Amino acid sequence: MKKYGYIRVSTKDQNPERQFIALQEYDIPKENIYLDQMSGRDFLRPQYQRLMKALRKGDLLVVKSIDRLGRNYGEILEQWRNITKETGAHIRVIDMPLLNTDSVQGDLTGYLFQIWCYKFWLMWRRQNGHLSSNVRRKGLRRRRRRGFGLAAGGWKIPIIFGNILKCGSRGRSPRGMRQAP
Repeated sequence: MKKYGYIRVSTKDQNPERQFIALQEYDIPKENIYLDQMSGRDFLRPQYQRLMKALRKGDLLVVKSIDRLGRNYGEILEQWRNITKETGAHIRVIDMPLLNTDSVQGDLTGYLFQIWCYKFWLMWRRQNGHLSSNVRRKGLRRRRRRGFGLAAGGWKIPIIFGNILKCGSRGRSPRGMRQAP
């Protein structure tokens, strides 16, 4: 059994470090970690395609979270089926262990439970949609610990923006508000 890791960030500007750190505890050889720095809208990503060609029956694919596979949830289900049923490999989702197929003995009940968990996660995600803000918050904390500000050059927030936020929190409209000096 070989271990593989898959990492995806949406743009070349985003930092995949958080996902690399999460994969380190699974002793995956560096040559078996595939990184795509592009949108997850479909699965036509070069490194993902290379990974799919490398996966064999009994291998283990580790991802930080299921949304790192992609953004199209129907296609994620299709890829999940291809990996687990057609290829016969296992998937381990670090952030959602209920989906791990390496702990299920391959029976139909286990597979259906995983699909149910995935669909429940989708419903929860759509209703709570705060996952991406949590990821951004963790990234900002990590940057601050390393001595960086909000961005490489630092952001300057215009005074008017702060005033708009204050108005919004008080339930007033920012229309007609004059800009602070």
